[in-house]
Amino acid sequence: MDFLNKVVVITGASSGIGAATAELFSKQSASLVLVGRNETSLRDVAAKCETAKGIKPLIVKAELSNDDDVKNIVAQTIERFGRIDVLVNNAGFGCEAGIRDGIEPYDRIMATNMRAVYLLTSLATPHLVKSKGNIVNVSSVAAFRVIKDLDFLPYCISKAALDQFTKCVAVELAKDGVRVNSVNPGATRTKFVQAAGYTKEQSDELYKIRDKKMPLGKVVESEEVADLIVFLASSRARSITGAIHVIDNGEILV
Repeated sequence: MDFLNKVVVITGASSGIGAATAELFSKQSASLVLVGRNETSLRDVAAKCETAKGIKPLIVKAELSNDDDVKNIVAQTIERFGRIDVLVNNAGFGCEAGIRDGIEPYDRIMATNMRAVYLLTSLATPHLVKSKGNIVNVSSVAAFRVIKDLDFLPYCISKAALDQFTKCVAVELAKDGVRVNSVNPGATRTKFVQAAGYTKEQSDELYKIRDKKMPLGKVVESEEVADLIVFLASSRARSITGAIHVIDNGEILV
């Protein structure tokens, strides 16, 4: 796989799956646009990426729930590179909330996990049509199963919506030669749980429990998800679109 002269936009690129995906794309000679809220972390990831092939990534600090920030991602990308070949909609978050917690958690999560994806994809589409590019959405197994050990109702809803978004946009853009796919990880060893409000100790304990529960005896690593994302974005996956790809160590089976 080679992405020389291909421009790849990755949201949520400052850590976890996004950072691992950025590093893997950099090894394949991609020109990267790294999007996130933590500029210090983005610079750390960018520095690692640049060492791979000497290609300096573009860093865009953005709050994806802010429409102007989302518009700025595309504007800066086109100003710097003049094209978009791959859009990886990876940014997302969860928080502990159920139906008794009112509408605020739902609105907050949907603003980033779904509305921002819709807007950014809409703005990137004309450029992806020109390049015959593709989109990879990072969803979750929470799209089609209840997370039994966490009260994550709004998060689960957002990911179910994202999967349907993937299928609908895949059909709409197929005639233009643009592919759209989804990667749905199960429990993945990132700072996701801590970002949702849990302590590091609680997070570590949760992963230990999940390690034992998984049929393959382990949780997913960010680098494994990155492998799948890069494959789907490559020409090797040229006949794959509208597909939901589960990577979960068998989590949905138990």
